[in-house]
Formats: sequence, structure tokens, C-alpha cells
Amino acid sequence: MLFFEDIEVGEVTRLGSHTFRAEAMIAFARAWDPQPFHLAAAAGARTHFGGLAASGWYTAAIAARLRAQAQAHLHETLRREGKRVPRIGPSPGFKDLKWLRPVIAGDTLSFQSEVIAKKPSANRPEWGLVFTRESARDMQGRPTFEVTNCVFVERMEA
Repeated sequence: MLFFEDIEVGEVTRLGSHTFRAEAMIAFARAWDPQPFHLAAAAGARTHFGGLAASGWYTAAIAARLRAQAQAHLHETLRREGKRVPRIGPSPGFKDLKWLRPVIAGDTLSFQSEVIAKKPSANRPEWGLVFTRESARDMQGRPTFEVTNCVFVERMEA
């Protein structure tokens, strides 16, 4: 992210894509979401998913990883250009998490982040709050995942 003042509402950042591999999906499910349709293709085939389905939490984790990688890449570019890099604070939370369609082993999702709002922090003048809508689409362009996120971003003015 840039400094709070430089971030524009409506700005879209392409975060990249991820292909969901059965082995990684199962490993995540074993550790964090051990439901049968996340652990075995046969169990998933007996559900409305029709196959091994990724945990929604795995999809959310991939989105978080891609967002963090995009942010790190931007900050590295700013450093190379000799520019000051803003501090990014924690997220005070998210809302409207939606798993809109199942993610099946072999699916490739494309992720993006859109700035939907921003406001100065009421209690911390050195920070602003930036709200983004993180989303993913499958290979046919269908919406698959969505969440509204919020993060603290350093203000230049403070």
C-alpha cells in the first residue's frame, strides 16, 4: 500500500492467481477444517460439490497471502526508487465474508483487491483506515470469493 493520502477509492490491484491442488487442499483441511468433502475426492463427489472442495478458509488464506505478497512487492519497488515506505498496521477486522461458489481441485482463481472507502482514524491521527473488497473469480469469470477488509495505513501528515 501507499501512504493513506495517496490511496484512491476505486483503485483496483490485481493480486495474481492460484491453482488449487488436491494435496495442498487436503493438507490444509487436515490441519484446520477436517470435513470429509475437504479431505477426500470420493466424499466430495457424494455432495453437491461434486468433487474435492477446498475449505473456504483455505481460499481466504490464499487471498491473504497474495495480498501480502503484492504489498511486499510494491514496498520493495518503492525502496528501490528511494521513496519512503508507509507503515501498514494490523487489520481491525473484516466483514461480509462470502464463499460464492465451491472451489474444486484443479480450479484456478484470479484474485483482486479494490479500495472501496477510506477514513482517517478517529483515535490515532498518524493512521488512516482503508477498506478493500478482496475477491476472486474462477476460470469462467464467475465470482467465487469475496470479503470486505480493513487495514490501518500510515498517514504522511501525522
